[in-house]
This record gives sequence, C-alpha cells and structure tokens, in this order.
Amino acid sequence: MPDTPRPPQRPDDPTEPPAHGRRLSRRTLLTGIAVATGAAGVGVAATTAAGAGPAARPPAGTSLRPLADPDLGPNVHIFGPETPSADIQAVLDGIFDAMETDQFGTGRHAVLFKPGSYAVNANVGYYTQIAGLGLSPDDVAIDGTVHVEADWFDGNATHNFWRCAENLSVSPPDGFDRWAVSQAAPYRRMHVNGDLVLDDGGWSSGGFMADCRVEGDVNSGSQQQWLSRDSEFGSWTGANWNMVFVGVENAPAGQFPEPPYTVVDSTPLIREKPFLHVDDAGAWHVFVPALRTDTSGTTWHQATPEGESIPVEQFLVADPDTPVPEINAALAEGRHLLLTPGIYWLDAPIEVGHADTVVLGLGLATLVPAPGQPAVTVADVDGVKVAGILIDANEQNSPLMMLVGEEGADADHSANPTSLHDVFFRIGGMHAGNADVSLAINSNHVICDHTWLWRGDHGTGIGWNTNPALYGLIVNGDDVTAYGLFVEHYQDYQVFWNGERGRTYFYQSEMPYDPPNQESWMNGSTRGFASYKVNDAVTDHRAWGLGVYCFFNANPSVVSERGIEVPQAPGVALEHLLAVSLGGGTGTIEHVVNDTGGPAGPGSVESYVVSYP
Repeated sequence: MPDTPRPPQRPDDPTEPPAHGRRLSRRTLLTGIAVATGAAGVGVAATTAAGAGPAARPPAGTSLRPLADPDLGPNVHIFGPETPSADIQAVLDGIFDAMETDQFGTGRHAVLFKPGSYAVNANVGYYTQIAGLGLSPDDVAIDGTVHVEADWFDGNATHNFWRCAENLSVSPPDGFDRWAVSQAAPYRRMHVNGDLVLDDGGWSSGGFMADCRVEGDVNSGSQQQWLSRDSEFGSWTGANWNMVFVGVENAPAGQFPEPPYTVVDSTPLIREKPFLHVDDAGAWHVFVPALRTDTSGTTWHQATPEGESIPVEQFLVADPDTPVPEINAALAEGRHLLLTPGIYWLDAPIEVGHADTVVLGLGLATLVPAPGQPAVTVADVDGVKVAGILIDANEQNSPLMMLVGEEGADADHSANPTSLHDVFFRIGGMHAGNADVSLAINSNHVICDHTWLWRGDHGTGIGWNTNPALYGLIVNGDDVTAYGLFVEHYQDYQVFWNGERGRTYFYQSEMPYDPPNQESWMNGSTRGFASYKVNDAVTDHRAWGLGVYCFFNANPSVVSERGIEVPQAPGVALEHLLAVSLGGGTGTIEHVVNDTGGPAGPGSVESYVVSYP
C-alpha cells in the first residue's frame, strides 16, 4: 500500500486502557501491521511458493490416524444409522443439558451423523456443532428437529451465540423448525422440509445462513438483521432493520427501507466452507468446495458439488494437548490441520505457510494466543482455507490475534484466494481478554465468509479498562470481499479498510457500550469513532446493507459523529445504510455516513440512507 494520510493520533488521557504487555500506537497499527508480530519475534514466511499445493502433500498411507476410523477425541460424537435412536437422543440431551446456559464455559462438542436416516431431536446449545457426513445434506435425513430455542433466557435469543448446524436434511414433525440465534451461529448446507422460524418470541440479533434450501417459509420474526447467501426459499416473511439477500432464489421483494430488504441477485465470488464427509466405503475425507463466480442458489440441490475431497490421513488431527511445534512441523511438511473440540492454550502461533492448506475446526475449537503473540498467521500464498474456529484473547495483550499475509504482501491470488469461514474472535467474557487488533488482512483477494469479531460487553472481565481492544478488522489487501461481517464494541474504528476494491455484503456493528464520558472517546477533535472506516486515499470501495448501532449505557450523553466514514471518490458507493440508537435512544449517532443521514438518538432512534453518495 502507498504511504497515505492517516487519522490523527488518539490523544492521551487518563481513561486510556492500561498497557498489559506491549501495546502498539494507533498510527503504527494502521500503517504497519507486521510490526505487531515482529515485536513478538513471530515471522510469517511462505514455506511454499504460491503455486504449490496438493502435490506437496504426504501420499496416502502416511496417516497418523486410521483412515476409516479417525480418532477425533472424546468430544466428537459419531453416529451411524444402526445406532439406536434412544442412545443418540440420550447423548444429544446430555450435551444440551450441559451446554444450554454455559455461555462462557469450557465444554466443546461436535455431533456427526454418517449418511442414513435418524429419528431424533437435537436442541443445540453453546459450543455445539451438529453436522452430517454426506456430500449432500440429503444424505443425512433427520426425521425430527435440529433447533435452537431461548427458553433459558425467557425467549430472548440475543445471547444465543457460538453454535452451528451443517449439512443435514431436517423434516420437522410439526411442519416447522426453529433457529433462534444471534451472532456466530451459522446455518449451512441445511435442507428444511418445512418452515423455518428465526426467533423465539423475544429479540434476536442477527444471523447467517448459506447454501441452504427451505421448502416452506422463512419467518424472521424479531430478528434485527440477517444475511442469507446462495440459498433457496419457498418464501420469506418478516423484517426489522437490515435483511440482506445475496444470490438467493426467491428472495423477497421490497423497497429499502420499507421493508429494509437488500437484494443482490448473485454472489460475485465465493467458496463454500470445507466439511467432513464419509464416502460409500466408509473412508473419511474433508471436502473443499470449488471457487465459484456469479452464483445463486445452493451448490448441492439437483447437482453434485464441485470441489476436492482430501483424505483425512493428509491431516494432522490435533487436540488441546498437541504441542504447537508438532502442529507447525506438520503444516511445514504440507499436511492440513483438523482441530478437534476443546480450548487450545497456545505457547506460540500456529503458522500456515503452504498454499492450499485447510485448517478446519470442529465443535468451535477455541485458540487462546500466547501472551504478546497472534494465535494464527497465514503466509501470502494461494488458497488457504481456515474454518470453524474461535480465537479468544489472552489476559496478556496480543498486538494482533490473526494475520493473513505479511506486511507488503502483493501477490495476485485472484485465481485461488484464501478464504475464512466461520472464524470468530472474542476479547473478554471468558476472562479479561486484551488485544489491539483481532484480524489483519494484508493479502489480496481474501474472502471473509462469516466472521464475528467481538469485544465483550458482558461476562467475566468486562470494562472500559478491563478488556481493552482497539480494532476489530484492518484490511490492507486489495480486492478483499466480506460476506456477513459482524464487528462489535471495539474502542477505536471497528473496521479500518485501506485496500482498494473492497466489497462488503452485510455489515452489523454495535459501537462500544461503555465509554465513560465523551472525553474518553474522541478521535482528535471529532466525537467518537466511526464504526466502518474506509481510508481517505481509497478510490474504489462498494458495500451493501450496512447497519451501525449505539447503546451508550455507561453514559447516554456520549455521541458518535458518524456511523460510517468513506472518501468522496467516483468508485466509492454504498447502498442501504442505517443507524439505530438501541434502548429507545441510549446515546446518539449524529450522522449515518459522513455528514449524511441521522441523527439516531433520543426522539428519533432510527435513520436510513438508501444510497451514498
């Protein structure tokens, strides 16, 4: 990236979060992300040229685990159609009883169904993945439900995070299933033979579905915002603030903001999330869907998905006791990585250097970085896929939690981009986390396919000076595309975009709840920080369906001057934007984008902008 003007330094004041380890200046973070890793002595070196890939993988027969019966550890529960339904139901009920309310607990579970039919009901709690092992969702037929309720929170689903359902066909006996969730609860490759309801009577606050087919109606209910991508519906009912449909067949019609529907006919560039499957001979593989352009509808309905099946023997199957040097040695040899459910307290970063490497987490495998270091680094190589992980900040500061591409990365990855799928970040909640930046992308052409970057607003270790975090996402690479970008509560810009030709399809962000006063949250002489910031030097940027919310409950007099800031340039254009002051006007966003739209605050809690400029 060229040397470009940057926003002024945050002024020093007594409310600045204390330093827990080495904290980098705001200017350093926005101009040279690699400094964050270099300070900790961590390098991101490409161990393989960008064109390398499958040819560098170990041949069949060199597995560390038996191919047909991989040892995925005690927290992976594998069922076949011969297993008695009562036995399966007992396991499902036991997991749910343990995980229904365990929002910041240590349990992690994956429940995997081999191809066949099952008469069970799966109530999905925290840190639980329910998935089929077929190539198509219809290979695993659930005669019952796979559902999320909010009974534990009196119908309020705004805390139903960190769980997922994937690759199943569900035939609910009452004609409808329920997936009442908020962030970090993906619904992928699901076939619902009936209706689907997305709330449980109380509020629900955002979700994501992709590659799904719902034969009946999808009722969004109280959902405040939602992204549907490359899916097929019988119909869609409901809307509140921000409903985005990208590449969806039979998406609803309407004129933003009444109702607030954003419809993009096709998805320009996507690779679906990799997933485990079992072939007809009982051998285990990870299927990596092919890169596709200008898509709509599912990959699997009336077709065989295109992609590559990688034998599980080519993966290192890791658990929380696997030493990081062993993981990195396997990656350096060209192996892929399968992270079984659990919490991984790392003593060094996991370093991905080979092109086309797959890193797949099961059961929301959770990585806690070593003090002062990132959890994961990815070299500037082609086609890395990272999927299904939660990165949880250590109590000692990490300048950066995940890095994609080293500083100055400039390779062309347009034919085979790196992609991130269901990659989530958390700072606080489980403990008093501390990180400057959650995710930095230096490589070009990266695809972000559902991410939630969250500085905690509740749980353990929460407070303005207790779980400090500056930025959620910094994008320095060009041609980066984000689908389903959720970023919340950071103390500076939530997103800072330096790269050219960035594209965002759906954005949901809450500003920090807890600025103690206006003086503690100033961007130079400007009140507060925009949530979504595009560098003033950028000439080409597009975004659709951006929602920014405030809830300044620590001090409702706090004001953010703008929800979104973008440069005035012919190639910069945004569509369907909104600002909302939650709680009936708890705090103020003065303008939606630059000096247009607004205010959203007491007396006028919502403000919409159809297009900008």
